[in-house]
Amino acid sequence: MELKEIMKEAGIVGAGGAGFPSYAKLADGADVLVINGAECEPLLYTDYILLQKELPMVLAGIKAVLDYAKIPRALLCVKEHTAKCLRLADDTKLAERIILKTLPDVYPMGDEISLIYQATGRVVKPGNLPITAGVIVYNVETMYNVAAMSKKSEPLTMKWLTVAGDIPEPIVVKVPIGTSVAELFERNSIIIPEEGYTVLDGGPSMGKVIDPERAVITKTTKGLLVLPNDCEAVISKFIDGEKSVARAETACCQCTRCTDMCPRALLGYPLEPHKMVRTAKQAATVMPEMVLSATLCCGCGVCETLACCQGISPKAVINEYKALLGKNKMRYVGKTEVSPAVEREYRMIPSERWASVLGVAKFDKVPKFVGEQSYSRVEILLRQHIGAPSVPCVSDGEFVQKGDKIAEAAEGLSLPQYAPISGKVTVFDGEKIVIDKVNE
Repeated sequence: MELKEIMKEAGIVGAGGAGFPSYAKLADGADVLVINGAECEPLLYTDYILLQKELPMVLAGIKAVLDYAKIPRALLCVKEHTAKCLRLADDTKLAERIILKTLPDVYPMGDEISLIYQATGRVVKPGNLPITAGVIVYNVETMYNVAAMSKKSEPLTMKWLTVAGDIPEPIVVKVPIGTSVAELFERNSIIIPEEGYTVLDGGPSMGKVIDPERAVITKTTKGLLVLPNDCEAVISKFIDGEKSVARAETACCQCTRCTDMCPRALLGYPLEPHKMVRTAKQAATVMPEMVLSATLCCGCGVCETLACCQGISPKAVINEYKALLGKNKMRYVGKTEVSPAVEREYRMIPSERWASVLGVAKFDKVPKFVGEQSYSRVEILLRQHIGAPSVPCVSDGEFVQKGDKIAEAAEGLSLPQYAPISGKVTVFDGEKIVIDKVNE
């Protein structure tokens, strides 16, 4: 079986972000493989711990991709502070054709487009895929998962993640996919006060608010953060998009600072948030092509959290326009090359400053690795990836062993699912598969 089929059969997706099926990225034409270990957001240390504990496995996954896709070289990219902690220097040869590339400690360096430029000097044309610039990008954990399947025949059933925030001691832990967040917190003595705190799945900037009593760990869960409601990271999550649009139309002073600080705009992308906030939504509804460049936004939040002096959220406005464009199945696809602004180097945001702006700097500590933990119940969501949800291939009451396939890939872009634990199955059609361990 070829690597592309192995990756699909294993159910491997990007370990953070939107969950794009990893096999679909393997395409002809790449001459460099970029491995994203930037840990873009504050408080997250999953990739750092993974590199510290399992570097040979990560390198094995990288080598497998290089050999299959006939790519001449790979750049394992980490920020300078991570390289220092790992006692590695820029341009260190980690293995044949694999070089360590250090990145500046700035935000949002983990953004795929920014990462590619910083590592290779290439700018992906706006709205195009990295392969058009001869680049394939994978996450560190994705490479670990590729090695686990190709070397040990282990499909994707486990997840590495950071648990941090306003808790006594942050941790990195490896748990079964589908583990209850509530059980994970209880197992690790993490108590959330009844009032005044919010839990995020992901980083403080781009993470989403979850209900810790109902949420479960998915293939894209990179971290769980417990944060006080009065910090900027949480406040920004509850901004009303429609109200932001209405307010922005009248309150924006057109200072252009949001555009001046936008990481994508600084790379030469035709994204101008200051113009977005003054565009009437009624006009955009009639002529959505007016806001087509909204699809170029990476959602980093620099415009709303750091740039705007009027208390407006350009990000919320852009998200409204993204939804509008999504309904119309429209997106920006550029055909011409663009060049970074000369001032980009001086407008990048130091990671420490970004953490302070978000109100989370005081919680930033290197976590303790607590190893692999097992649980007696998991809920496997059938939609954990971009594309069609998985299709159950087990029945109510059926007993499965750890590693058994419990859902097939659907037609088109899709992935299968596997049992992270052994036990009795309950199927919720179109939604999830629950497995309960049975005491012998």
